[in-house]
Amino acid sequence: MKETIRTGIFVVALGVLLAGCQSSNTNGNPSKETAPEIEIHESSNKHDHDHDHDHDHEHSHDHDEEEAAIYKGYFEDGQVQDRTLADWEGDWQSVYTYLLDGTLDEVFAHKAADTAKMTAAEYKKYYDVGYKTDTERIVIDGDTVIFFKNGKEYSGKYQSDGYEILTYEAGNRGVRFIFKSVEAIDGLPTYIQFSDHRIAPVKSGHYHLYWGDDREALLKEVTNWPTYYPSIMDGHSIAHEMMAH
Repeated sequence: MKETIRTGIFVVALGVLLAGCQSSNTNGNPSKETAPEIEIHESSNKHDHDHDHDHDHEHSHDHDEEEAAIYKGYFEDGQVQDRTLADWEGDWQSVYTYLLDGTLDEVFAHKAADTAKMTAAEYKKYYDVGYKTDTERIVIDGDTVIFFKNGKEYSGKYQSDGYEILTYEAGNRGVRFIFKSVEAIDGLPTYIQFSDHRIAPVKSGHYHLYWGDDREALLKEVTNWPTYYPSIMDGHSIAHEMMAH
């Protein structure tokens, strides 16, 4: 009799347990309900990450294109901003010596092969006119500009005199950032005008410099543009930097 009762209880308990399992299977496995939510969540994060990455990449690409356009002389007037001498502070050397000694010949050969507009010899002749100068070095420290010319130093202070936007025959444009001598000093020009393919405050890597006593006449000078790179660079480094642009 006791064995029969135990067996009955066991059967009932087993039935309840099986019923519970069947009920759970009928209602669905909880992990199967939550899995899609996890997958959607992960997919959403990946989408956001990809979107941010694409946005950053597009923004960087747009910025690079804008910088390239500015360098080539295509920009809006509203993009131009005042600059200070701090952008050109440092010790600078003329590149004319490297043209004369043949160091820049590879640059002219590169230009000839890249554009086919002129031969290497014609490019060298063109840049000989552009780079020509007897001011072999310029040092800019704060508002002081020192010209090294024929073994002599000429030093004076300069202050901003604004900028001018110029339009060239080719249709592109450039900006001259102009500084005026604070006082008249023998051997120093009244005006110096920087052109470095930039139109807003930024540390310059090289520049073309125009100088003289007639502000308006300087703005018309487009054939002779003495060019300066950091004095710590050797000729071959300058040549490779030129070819990169």
